Amino acid sequence: MLVSSIMPSDFRALLHGPVRTYYLTTIFGCIGLGLTLSLSVIYVHDIRHFSIAFATYLLAVNAVVALGITPLIGSLTDRFGPMKVLLTCTVAQAFALFAFSVSTSRVEIIASSLVLASTSAGTWGPSSVLLTRMIAIEHRQRAYGTNFMLVNLGIALGGLISASVVNLHRPWTFEHLYQGMAAIELLTVLPLLTLRRFGGPVPDEQAHENEGPGGWTQVLKDRRMLHYLLAALVLLVAGYGSLEAGFSLFVVQNVHLPVRAIGIVFFFNTVTIVVAQLFVLRMIEGRSRTRVMAGVGLLWALAWIVIGLSAQTPHWLALGFLCVAQIIFALGETLLSPVAPAIVNEIAPEHLRGRYNAASGLTWSLGGSVAPLFAGLILGGHLAEYWPLFVAGGAFVGGLFALSLRRSLTPQEDGLVPAVSS
Repeated sequence: MLVSSIMPSDFRALLHGPVRTYYLTTIFGCIGLGLTLSLSVIYVHDIRHFSIAFATYLLAVNAVVALGITPLIGSLTDRFGPMKVLLTCTVAQAFALFAFSVSTSRVEIIASSLVLASTSAGTWGPSSVLLTRMIAIEHRQRAYGTNFMLVNLGIALGGLISASVVNLHRPWTFEHLYQGMAAIELLTVLPLLTLRRFGGPVPDEQAHENEGPGGWTQVLKDRRMLHYLLAALVLLVAGYGSLEAGFSLFVVQNVHLPVRAIGIVFFFNTVTIVVAQLFVLRMIEGRSRTRVMAGVGLLWALAWIVIGLSAQTPHWLALGFLCVAQIIFALGETLLSPVAPAIVNEIAPEHLRGRYNAASGLTWSLGGSVAPLFAGLILGGHLAEYWPLFVAGGAFVGGLFALSLRRSLTPQEDGLVPAVSS
């Protein structure tokens, strides 16, 4: 089999039992995510008839809320273990999604959005800690990349469903999508419960080994981590943050394509990841992780340039440009997904792993708060056609920051020397 030739046999041997269960929850959860990815601005603006400014500022406020709660999530993860935090947030998120689907007033939309932002912040960090505990250190980079591939497989399936159902003239289609996502979130609770033995707190005796200043003080004094956070933040503002905040509006208002085209474009993105991820994992094995992150910046800059060009092409050709741009963007994602968490968890001590992963998650929240403000300012003004070029410049700068991190890491932390479990 093709997969057998790409994945080492010792890694393939891990893909059973608990790890397989974990990956199944990833797929199911991300099918729900794919149903509504990048539709929130369209939903608030075109279905609930609020202004573009309100829709984009709502995203920014949500990101700020997630930013504020993420440090608490990291502390709770280290204290109570990732499982309790993950289960609590998953259930709460399901109820918030349903509430969002039936919200019509400004107050209702704000309230349900804030709960969604808070619960979303409590899933990715603990989930990463849980996977890290289940996988030996020498296999973690592959495990992160494989998980990301499955994330996008789920998103691709959800996106296909979304593209075939969503209709601006039928508001109930959007409502049902969010309700379907809520149901899927609840369904993931059952398999997660079978992984409880990996999700407890770190034993006290292990937590006290090699103690530093302790808690968030130790995280904030780690200059390697701070450097990584800066590089990741700039990349994410120019990457996922801008993709979520402004891409759909740019496609509809500047490229003048129907909203259904967004689902088609994201389908190319996710399929590219599913097809390419295993090959990329093999290609980057033993290579500098910081150089790989710099490559992400270059690819994303190129993708945004192509997106900008799509608005200058004939209508029949614009969709092709956008699909090509998303393929390029997806290749950058396949590079980032294994190396970014590998760097974080390589430098994180076990008893502070929740906080380190939470700090990494902060870059997503910050990126999600800065990007909508920037997109709203540019797209709402008279510079919309130049927005992709500004974002491309940010991606390039983020890649340079990542490259400069190399001198702060050991060869093992940078991925040049294979790590081996003790």
